Amino acid sequence: MNEYITPSGRLISGTQTAYVLALNFDMLPDTLRTQAVKRLVKNVLDYDYHLTTGFLGTPYLCHVLTRFGYANIAYKLLLQETYPSWLYPIKMGATTIWERWNGIKPDSTFQNPSMNSFNHYAYGAIGDWMYREIAGLDTDEAGAGYKKSIIAPHPGGNLKFVSAVLQTLYGPLRSEWNIENGFLKLDITIPNNTTAIVNLPAAVSAVIKESGNPIEKVKEISDISKNGNNLNFNLASGTYHFEYSMGGN
Repeated sequence: MNEYITPSGRLISGTQTAYVLALNFDMLPDTLRTQAVKRLVKNVLDYDYHLTTGFLGTPYLCHVLTRFGYANIAYKLLLQETYPSWLYPIKMGATTIWERWNGIKPDSTFQNPSMNSFNHYAYGAIGDWMYREIAGLDTDEAGAGYKKSIIAPHPGGNLKFVSAVLQTLYGPLRSEWNIENGFLKLDITIPNNTTAIVNLPAAVSAVIKESGNPIEKVKEISDISKNGNNLNFNLASGTYHFEYSMGGN
């Protein structure tokens, strides 16, 4: 390991992809991960909130940032409009995912046609992060797929409304949230014969209601606990509507 990383958490390669892969696959000792993720964030800042990853690093970039407490940076990358970014192709008229970030250049000329697909899979991997982190639909890997789900939305950026549905073997798993005047409204559907762990963001000091009732009185809710500034609980199958002020009042 000493050949590839210094005692201060600096990798021999300082690219975003190098840090993303080392952090995502837990290849660094616990004592060096904080320093390493700070170096990743500094790299993103040095590039003025632009990603520089390719096919290997892009799928994990926003996941790593969110995992280590930098979801705000992940949102800035997602919503960046200039090259290289996800929204640059859209601003250039793309309706599919390109193989290259600049398949069409700012002057509207094309890249080398021998490697310039306009319908490619790799950079579309951001969709996984959008489902799992923005909408919050995830699976508890300790059990069979979506027999027990995790619903942990991460509001951020300038997004005020998000809706996602995943068709599982048990039925549709749904998360829909919107923010109005500081209030988070979250609608959840958990398929029959399954359960979910729900993580409500910035909810520890809030008065939370489900369909108008205090969550403490909702019989389908159990094991309420704190997770930093968030609130965790188990939830039985069904459809629910939660509301609370993210300011804690």
